[in-house]
Amino acid sequence: METTHIVELRQYTLRPGARDTLTKLFEREFVTGQEAAGIRVGGRFADLDDPDRFVWMRGFPGMPARLRSLRAFYGGPVWRAHRDAANATMTDSDDVLLLRGPGYRVPPDAGQVVVTVCHPADPEVFAGALAGPGGLPADAAVHRSEHAVNDFPALPVRTGEDVVLWFTAFADAGERPGGPVLPAATARLPLLRPPQRLRLAPVRVPGPGDGDRGPQRRMSPRS
Repeated sequence: METTHIVELRQYTLRPGARDTLTKLFEREFVTGQEAAGIRVGGRFADLDDPDRFVWMRGFPGMPARLRSLRAFYGGPVWRAHRDAANATMTDSDDVLLLRGPGYRVPPDAGQVVVTVCHPADPEVFAGALAGPGGLPADAAVHRSEHAVNDFPALPVRTGEDVVLWFTAFADAGERPGGPVLPAATARLPLLRPPQRLRLAPVRVPGPGDGDRGPQRRMSPRS
């Protein structure tokens, strides 16, 4: 049975040229630091269409666990030691979608992950269509907006919208001409705004003597 839990999709706008600095700091300090606080850190990505954008995901078993873990991490020694360096790379860190879904494991051979974000008029019907004939494969990892109150207000999330999104992996990081491609099952279902497409390159920072950190993991509270 697929595990359902809370996921954040976080998009940071950075100062020009600062993405490599944040990526290295993040991989060195914030992956293990957050996991020690009970946070499942998922994919980290460079936006292929914006050199000054860093995108990443993290997951929690539920909202109470999210609150406990965020308090532990942001009140803990790792964040205190490195927050000034991290914040110095950013101009905006509030573009955050709070979601409910299974998490997403970046395939080890993926050169690009496309996230398709839709604002359907009826999210329940739209998500149901994605799961049926003419919809999406199981590994698309469909997520929907979580409307629980954000009980850690020091980190804002987007509100007042209802999104359905999913993931598609490609072996290469090349251009994908045209706009977002929606499944046939949703062709007649109205959207409140045009769909958004994020073209993302998975971050893999070499470690000492290993050449690669290895594949990124699915954000599952049981793994």
